[in-house]
Formats: sequence, structure tokens, C-alpha cells
Amino acid sequence: MKLMMKAAMLFLLLNQVVQARISQHPCDFPAIFNFGDSNSDTGGLSAAFGQAGPPHGESFFHGPAGRFCDGRLVIDFIAQSFGLPYLSAYLDALGSNFTHGANFATAGSTIRPQNTTLAQSGFSPFSLNVQWYQFNDFHRRVRTFLTQKDDPVFKKLMPKVEDFSRALYTFDIGQNDLTAGLFQNLTVEEVRASVPDIVDQFKTVVKDIYNQGGRSFWIHNTGPFGCLPYVMDRQLVTAGQVDKFGCVGPFNDLAQFFNHRLKQTVDQLREDLPEASLTYVDVYSVKHALITQATRHGFEHPLRACCGHGGKYNFNMHIGCGGKVKVKGKDVLVGKACDDPTVMINWDGVHYTQAANKWIFDHIVNGSFSDPPIPIGLACHRQY
Repeated sequence: MKLMMKAAMLFLLLNQVVQARISQHPCDFPAIFNFGDSNSDTGGLSAAFGQAGPPHGESFFHGPAGRFCDGRLVIDFIAQSFGLPYLSAYLDALGSNFTHGANFATAGSTIRPQNTTLAQSGFSPFSLNVQWYQFNDFHRRVRTFLTQKDDPVFKKLMPKVEDFSRALYTFDIGQNDLTAGLFQNLTVEEVRASVPDIVDQFKTVVKDIYNQGGRSFWIHNTGPFGCLPYVMDRQLVTAGQVDKFGCVGPFNDLAQFFNHRLKQTVDQLREDLPEASLTYVDVYSVKHALITQATRHGFEHPLRACCGHGGKYNFNMHIGCGGKVKVKGKDVLVGKACDDPTVMINWDGVHYTQAANKWIFDHIVNGSFSDPPIPIGLACHRQY
């Protein structure tokens, strides 16, 4: 017993030494490459299908900025924490600067390709495998241009070739795969059955990026979508399925099942990719705590949209944020923003407000909800 205690103490001491050494060498990420859905889309879907109009962007950008939010997203705060500019959307042809990375995320994206159009289902054609194709082509073309052409203008807009291996690769995707199944009238159990294939496709993309030199991965799990108006308003649920916070329990259980399988996938990737540093971030717990303890954290009406029109949750899938109706031949704005978005969690029934995104970022940046429990500034160090 004494020998075991001594061994345990020695392990803890060595671990503290290792942690101390690592903390003296924070990661100097020169770029971020992001993959995801609307939780991190900084203009991809807007570039492809038309701008997310006002009042989106009003709290920070003072106008539409490609984000389905009143201001900044978690990925914006991540970039800012490293002193990097906000990520340009890969699909945005005007004003983009990719010196410090690129954003391949688009609103409505899924991991698995959907057999529907955006108009039919609301889900993006730019699924994760397409985002990977875009990254692959981007990487190839940057190498070609920087090694074969002497174009000073181009060089000012592109990352360095070596930055691809030193960059942070961030992921926030998966929620739409689950809601897509539910919106197709699949049962929760039928959607659960699709999860193994979903996370397998996720694993394939991470491996492909690793094979192109990516080494540092920051992976968010999915949030409690059973607390979001666009799901609660659209799906038929019984009173017994609603928990004490007003959220739909079976839908949040489904999110947790996905997260469990995603965590297993990350664990497997750690075995398969010996030079990678993979950090799994439990965003679900942070968002759930924010929603269920809103008042404690300075927020109000956690299940109600700030920007919308009508109904229990100030949400109408036919008249969204910024929506207008015809009155005597004139367009009248009815999808208005609330007076104070800074005290609201939900922006438009689907997405979080800038204030909520900042709160979420502040609680994940230090590693408190990460596995391994390291801050994002040390995410290049393999600690498992």
C-alpha cells in the first residue's frame, strides 16, 4: 500500500512538472481553420445563398456580417484570444483575407451529406466532406501559388505553407445531423441508430486533415438542442417529455448520446494519430448550465428568442428574424430584435446571442470543460 501511495505521489509530482513546463510554452497558432455549421459560420452560407440580413450583426458589426447572430460567435472570440483577425469565410469572394486561416463552416451544415436541397429542408449542401474537399483544394492551391508564382498581392492574402501544420483546426458540427432526422419524422431511436455512421464520417475527415499535416484539433461536442425554440416549436412532444427547465428531455438525451459516441471517436483518433493533439470540449454542459441557470448568470427568458415573431418562444418558422409581412401592399417588419440582446441567450430561435457566445467562450477557454483539461492556448501539446 505504501509503495502504491509513493508511486501515485511520484506520478502526480511528475505530472505537475510536465504541466509546468508546458505552461511555459503556449502554442503560437499562426492560423485557424474552422469546420462547422451556423454556430461558427462567419459568412459562408451568406456568400453562397444571400446575406443574412438585418438585424443580424447589429450588436457589434452594426449591420449584417454573414453571421446568424446579433454579433460575434464563439469562433470569433477564439480567433481574438490569439490576436488573430476574425476568420474570412472560404466561400466569400469579396474582402477576404486568408493570411491567418479560413472558415469552411456554413449554416445548416451536417456531417453526413443530406439528400435534400437547402430550399427543401433548410440544410446546407456544404456538408463536412464538402468542407474537406474545399480545404484540400485550398491547401493545394496555396502550396502551388506560393512555390511557383511571385505575386506579392497574393502572398499578402494567403497563409504560409508551414502554417498548415502549425495551425489550430476547430470543429463545431453534428447538431444538424440529429435535427435533420427528427425533421424527417424519424423517431429518436432511429436517429440514434444513425450516430455511429455520422461519427465515423467525422473521423475520416479528421484523419484526412492529419494526413495533410494538421496536428492540433479543438473539437466541440453538440449542445442541448432540446432547449432551442426551432426544435421545441416544430416537433410534437408530450408534457411528460418536457423537463423541469422547459426543455425536451429525449432530444437532449439524443444530443448526449451523440456526444458520448463523439468522445469515443476522439479517443480512437488519439490512438490512430500518434502526432496529433486532440482536445474534446464539452460545450453541451456549458450551454446547458447557461440555459438552466440563466438568472444566476445575468440572463432572462432562456427559452425565448430575442429576434422573432409570435408564439410561446417568440419564434415562427415562416416569419423569422428580420421577417416582414405585407400590410396594405407595404412590407412591414415584424421579426424585430428585442430591446436588449445582452440579457438574452437565444438570438433567433436557432442561434445564440453574442452575449451568450461570449459567456460560453469564457467558460471553455481555460480548459475547465475539456478533455484533456488544458486551456486552448496549450492545445498544441499532446497530454494523454
